[in-house]
Amino acid sequence: MKHLIGLGNPGREYEQTRHNVGFMVLERLGERHHAAWKMDRVFTARRAVVGSVQLLQPQTMMNHSGVSLIPLAKQASPQDLLIVCDDVNIPLGTLRVRASGGPGGHHGLESCLAHLGTEDVPRLRVGVGRASMPNDLTGFVLSAFDREERPQLEEALSRAVEACEVWIEDGIHAAMNRTNHTLKQEGTT
Repeated sequence: MKHLIGLGNPGREYEQTRHNVGFMVLERLGERHHAAWKMDRVFTARRAVVGSVQLLQPQTMMNHSGVSLIPLAKQASPQDLLIVCDDVNIPLGTLRVRASGGPGGHHGLESCLAHLGTEDVPRLRVGVGRASMPNDLTGFVLSAFDREERPQLEEALSRAVEACEVWIEDGIHAAMNRTNHTLKQEGTT
């Protein structure tokens, strides 16, 4: 079984914030496939199933997301996981799929990698950054998207759902080829 892990913070006050992009992507994917969400005590996460793929939204605060993945560290191969999260270091709406690597300063991803015991975990990063980042990074990632940013966000969420579907059907390299090629065409690295 494959597992998609969307990172975010639980609670209404965080629903539309930049840090909850991982939750948003999985919710869209679940809606598209008519998945029913329920709480899963084993993973301490909201869980839905799409075909043979389990969607997980850890219900810890972002920086402790990895705690929910402890059972997966024993059950699943890292290549059967895809972590979906926000990234302030890439422009709003840009997607980046990687087969492995470090957390890049993202504390939720850092927690996941630490609890899984490896950096060889595929991930999909959704850009939420701006050209001029504010000094208060915490306030920025916990803020809602501006009205003028919403169209870019909506398009990015749709493309992120497609990237997840490619990963499910064809694997990480196909997802990287189909998703990351846009970066090269736009001149972004």
